[in-house]
Amino acid sequence: MAKRQIEVFTAGCPLCDEAVKLVKELACENCEVQIYDLNKGCTTNECREKAVTYGIHRVPAVVVDGKLVDCCGNQKPVSRETLIAAGIGQKVTNILI
Repeated sequence: MAKRQIEVFTAGCPLCDEAVKLVKELACENCEVQIYDLNKGCTTNECREKAVTYGIHRVPAVVVDGKLVDCCGNQKPVSRETLIAAGIGQKVTNILI
C-alpha cells in the first residue's frame, strides 16, 4: 500500500512547533512525515527548493501528496479540520500506477 507523503515546512517558531505536533498526532501508519526547518536549511538545499516549487511564502506550511494544504496558501492557521480534509491520518485509496 502506498503511503501518504506529508511535508511540514517550519522556521523553528512556536506556531510551527504546534503545527508539527498536530501533524504527528494525526498521522497514521499510512503517513510518511518529513519536517523541513527552513531556518536551518538542508544539506542539499532541497527544503528551500521544495518551498519555492510548492509556492510557500509563509510558515508553518503543510504539503500532502505534493499539494499545499488549503489553510497554508492563505493566512489561516493550520487546523485539525484542514489537515483531516487533506487526508492526513487516512488510508490512501486512489493509487495510480
